[in-house]
Amino acid sequence: MIVKTEEENMIVSLDVGTSKVTALIGEIMPDGELSVIGVGVTASRGMDKGGVNDLNLVVQSIQRAINEAELMADCRASTVYLNISGRHIGCQNENGMVPINDVEVTQEDVESVIHAAKSVPIAQERRILHVLPQEFVIDSQESIKSPIGMSGVRMEARVHIITCANDMAKNIVKAVERCGLQVESLIFSALASSHAVLTDDEKELGVALVDMGGGTIDICLFAGGVLRHTAVIPVAGNQVTNDIAKIFRTPLGHAEDIKVQYACALRQMVSMEDTIEVPSVGGRPSRVMSRHTLAEVVEPRYQELFELVRDEIEKSGLDEQIAAGVVLTGGTSKMEGAIEFAEEVFQMPVRLGGPLRVKGLTDYVSEPEYATSVGLLRFGQLELAEQAKERSRHQQSRVWQRIKSWFRGEF
Repeated sequence: MIVKTEEENMIVSLDVGTSKVTALIGEIMPDGELSVIGVGVTASRGMDKGGVNDLNLVVQSIQRAINEAELMADCRASTVYLNISGRHIGCQNENGMVPINDVEVTQEDVESVIHAAKSVPIAQERRILHVLPQEFVIDSQESIKSPIGMSGVRMEARVHIITCANDMAKNIVKAVERCGLQVESLIFSALASSHAVLTDDEKELGVALVDMGGGTIDICLFAGGVLRHTAVIPVAGNQVTNDIAKIFRTPLGHAEDIKVQYACALRQMVSMEDTIEVPSVGGRPSRVMSRHTLAEVVEPRYQELFELVRDEIEKSGLDEQIAAGVVLTGGTSKMEGAIEFAEEVFQMPVRLGGPLRVKGLTDYVSEPEYATSVGLLRFGQLELAEQAKERSRHQQSRVWQRIKSWFRGEF
């Protein structure tokens, strides 16, 4: 086993979901493209609605996925970018204001105004996950995207803050650390997915990203190129599986298989003649059922899920601003008929979103269920680029200090 480290442009992402754990190892190519070189996927055990309910089982699932990815990429993972979801995720939009110290806005001014905006009191049991600048205002000029170099007296920043429950974050991080890994960053699942599946045009026009997983539906609403609202709905694909298991009296594992292979979210798309074989419980013989009956079970549940999403979009007050419509991603969005049904419910354009612009093992990772894990890699890539910029800024300022002191004769 060659031990490569993250310094050599390697990024490891870990998507710990309710139904599966995905580990990806990505390499940043010399041209800046992202290439996936290792994939590990295992069934997730010990997770419920995005939260940990059995630490040991989660640790085992993570270890398996990481081992598989390491084996494929032929390298060792040491730090990971990890996702977090669950009904405890909250968001708020805040403002901060600072005077501009110099003649024009510097990087320090931007940092201090963002710091002012995020210095709102946060409940003790919560922690800030992300502080995302939306826009800046200098004196009376509004909607400034990048204020550096502009002149003015005072600057205001509007930011979107995503928070989570501290104990939920601690538990998921603990599970990863038990596998001998360090968590580089903790990222809200739908924010990660948005890095993988949305285009800049969609974010600019206004778009709702709806990441439908097994235990939660994670939502991010963008308008004017920035994030405006985030939410988590704690029901998703597992509800559909449970319905199939109960109504067809078949074990959950078989119900999941039936859902993936034969289910359709719109009954009118299924012929009355199609039949499927349903395994029974307790050693009883299998039964033959109509596929149309299956669609009759699945359709009302999908309708309920889509209506919950629609209500959340309306509640945010941004429903008029999402001109590009809705992008569905995540494993539960892949069902036949889901896109057509979503367009009926949302009354706006809907597309299925898979990860964009990925190189390497694309056969594996271009499906919607990999949106979060590819997005985590992208997030890591942006963070590494930001750190490199920060280092070069730091070096430049040190050089300037030297030159200044040299001119003052302080050599």
